[in-house]
Amino acid sequence: MGIAVLTMKASVIEMFLVLLVTGIHSNKEMTKKIKRPKFTVPQINCDVRAGKIINPEFIVKCPAGCQDPRYHVYGTDVYASYSSVCGAAVHSGVLDNSGGKILVRKVAGQSGYKGSYSNGVQSLSLPRWRESFVVSEGKPQKGVTYPSSLTYSSSKSPAAKAGETTKAYQSPSAPGTTAQPVPLMQVLGTTAVEGTHTTLPKPPPSAGSTTSSLRPQPVGQRSQELGEPELWKPGSVLLDAGFVPKKELSTQSLEPVSQGDPSCKVDLSFLIDGSASIGKRRFRIQKQFLADVAQALDIGPAGPLMGVVQYGDNPVTQFNLKTHMNSRDLKTAVEKITQRGGLSNVGRAISFVTKNFFSKSNGNRGSAPNVAVVMVDGWPTDKVEEASRFARESGINIFFITMEGASENEKQYVLEPNFANKAVCRTNGFYSLSVQNWFSLHKTVQPLVKRVCDTDRLACSKTCLNSADIGFIIDGSSSVGTGNFRTVLQFVANLSKEFEISDTDTRIGAMQYTYEQRLEFGFDVYSTKPDVLNAIKRLGYWSGGTSTGAAINYALEQLFKKSKPNKRKLMILITDGRSYDDVRIPAMVAHHEGVITYAIGVAWAAQDELEVIATHPAKDHAFFVDEFDNLYKVVPKVIQNICTEFNSQPRN
Repeated sequence: MGIAVLTMKASVIEMFLVLLVTGIHSNKEMTKKIKRPKFTVPQINCDVRAGKIINPEFIVKCPAGCQDPRYHVYGTDVYASYSSVCGAAVHSGVLDNSGGKILVRKVAGQSGYKGSYSNGVQSLSLPRWRESFVVSEGKPQKGVTYPSSLTYSSSKSPAAKAGETTKAYQSPSAPGTTAQPVPLMQVLGTTAVEGTHTTLPKPPPSAGSTTSSLRPQPVGQRSQELGEPELWKPGSVLLDAGFVPKKELSTQSLEPVSQGDPSCKVDLSFLIDGSASIGKRRFRIQKQFLADVAQALDIGPAGPLMGVVQYGDNPVTQFNLKTHMNSRDLKTAVEKITQRGGLSNVGRAISFVTKNFFSKSNGNRGSAPNVAVVMVDGWPTDKVEEASRFARESGINIFFITMEGASENEKQYVLEPNFANKAVCRTNGFYSLSVQNWFSLHKTVQPLVKRVCDTDRLACSKTCLNSADIGFIIDGSSSVGTGNFRTVLQFVANLSKEFEISDTDTRIGAMQYTYEQRLEFGFDVYSTKPDVLNAIKRLGYWSGGTSTGAAINYALEQLFKKSKPNKRKLMILITDGRSYDDVRIPAMVAHHEGVITYAIGVAWAAQDELEVIATHPAKDHAFFVDEFDNLYKVVPKVIQNICTEFNSQPRN
């Protein structure tokens, strides 16, 4: 009996063990069948910038060919998020030009990024940027889950994101944890020096308490400036600047609309900084400044007209000169402008304004000086000197307003030192205003308006083609002959065509001489180009001797004594022979009185006499052709020398 019981127990234990082993085996089989999803590394193109990817940490695969200079990189080791991710990886040496996998981690924005040449890639310098990143080999860390697909920021509304500080986007990295932004010093393995950075104080409620500046603050200086207790607040002057409650709109619309201040008739373009580094808060202050300027100017068809161009990576016209004809409408339009973001390409914006903005189709009146006011936060990310020179030569008065310039430790990042003085028409301080901090910008309204409206001092409106009184001294002696005299008149007309002719621009006068002198018409007779050309065409041939010295004296007395004080006085004398009287003393008097003299000799004209008549250096002001039919060849050279001489005037 006992043996049977023991046998039965042994059988039960054996069955239990079999079942246990079978269960374990089954669990193993099930475990094998339930596989974890395989991590897929997302692929990106060479032109994808880190700032477009929201994820704070990710692994990606770069294609081959990202060493191409088209894919811009900003910084060294730590890169601005405006950089190409894959281009930065090649620059850092993590990848070569054949591509591969990399690990990218977002870190804090920097006050400056130093460019360098490394691994076949030339990275660029950049002032400050809201966000940075570092790259390393594409090996996943233990316990961290990386996204198989990337989250991109919306391209529909970049302006809405441009002013925000970098957010700690939450992404699951391990069960029960969330990925946190990595401090830059931690990534680089160094210890941050205490007190080297301060955070921007929260704006007061009137400035919008829910927003903050995206711009990293170096060395605490600018943060303290923005935190100064100022009486003025960006939102506190809306009513004073013309923003009225809806209930009052109906009564205000019945008031007569101003035609503008006639004492300030200028065509004005504001180039406003819409780059990402400026932040939302500063951008609002900038817009309020525009509204205050519009109010102070008294916009209208009989006075100043104003348009706005916003720049970042590329410039765009917000509205042109003829869009808004009063201050009230213009301020409403300014309020609707949204920030575009991007870099601070000021030079590109100035070139755009020169080529596109001041056109007749955009409302340019021609009779009003052209003024461009450029607003710059910090410093430009491209060069401005060449673009500004072209603008000045086109008759545009460039004003620069710079806010919060580079501190000593930031100057290494400035692409073009002393850029404002290189850009403006005169370096005497009239055309440039430096503002210590954004809260002081409103103090610049009246000084700017006063300068913009001081049309007598807008020297850049004067170009080589619109700022002279030109007197033609025409030899009508017998040796010229009727046919050749008509050729001389055509030469005079061809030269005149090159200039902008009006009461306020270049004016043309003419006289003819033999032994005697005759004033054909003075500077104040004809004020349009067609009238001047018709008057030249109608001149009659006189015939007689050749008294060139007496003709110069007559021109000084009858033509140039009636020249306007702010005009350059140009005398263009055409003769075909040696003078019967002395030309040296009359020529010296002309030079002493500031008359720039060009001597054009034909056929039998004496070269030594031409050089005496001409302003020094004679090689630039005396010309000779062997026959009348070749006079037309001299026209381009004369115009070129007139303009070269004008543009070489000192800018102070």
